[in-house]
Amino acid sequence: MKEVRYFYVPDACHRDELPVDEANHALRVLRLQSGDQMFLMDGNGAFYEAEVTLASSKHCHYRITNTLVQEKAWKGKIHLGIAPTKMMERIEWMAEKSTEIGIDEFSFLHCKFSERKVLKKERIEKIVVSAMKQSRKPWMPVVHEMTAFRDFIDAHTTGHRYICHCYNEIEKKDLYTELLLLAKDEAVPEVTILVGPEGDFSIDEVNYALSQGFESVSLGNARLRTETAGLSGVMMAQLAMRK
Repeated sequence: MKEVRYFYVPDACHRDELPVDEANHALRVLRLQSGDQMFLMDGNGAFYEAEVTLASSKHCHYRITNTLVQEKAWKGKIHLGIAPTKMMERIEWMAEKSTEIGIDEFSFLHCKFSERKVLKKERIEKIVVSAMKQSRKPWMPVVHEMTAFRDFIDAHTTGHRYICHCYNEIEKKDLYTELLLLAKDEAVPEVTILVGPEGDFSIDEVNYALSQGFESVSLGNARLRTETAGLSGVMMAQLAMRK
């Protein structure tokens, strides 16, 4: 039995050819030929069974034979805002695993104690696409450009917003408990979770977020690395908001 091949094709139902990167993989790596079967995912919640109709040196055309609309396994929307780590492979690992678990949106924050001030959005998107195909989830998380912390706070004024930090002098609630209560009371919650850099958010940043309606929360008693904290927040939201 042949392995099922999955390809990411935005607006798959409105086109008949694989994007360049996917076509290169299909033709040069997998050696697909006319008549071969494959699955397409559009990033908006649908799979498409398709058949290769033309395989040339650079182009892979297809014909859709069946549409399979999927339903997300979680309610609402999960948005993670996180300060990238100095070692980029750590944040890439976090983005990959969060996508496999299930997330709707990534934002990357430039904070006072950030050691990394630039980020290649295209690199993260490629990792996310690969993880989406690997985990068979036809939803493409939105990946935003890096944003200054205060700009992000000022732009996000709706939904349920949480900032995770380690300051003992600021009262914190347990994030997982809050998410469980939220999911129980609200049918479609929109959740934004913020995680700071290796040196945490500054106390001024935490206070500013709180003044703008964010809630102060903890991920537990353990002190976590940035990428672990981000993944933990996504996992908690998934467990609390799953259907």
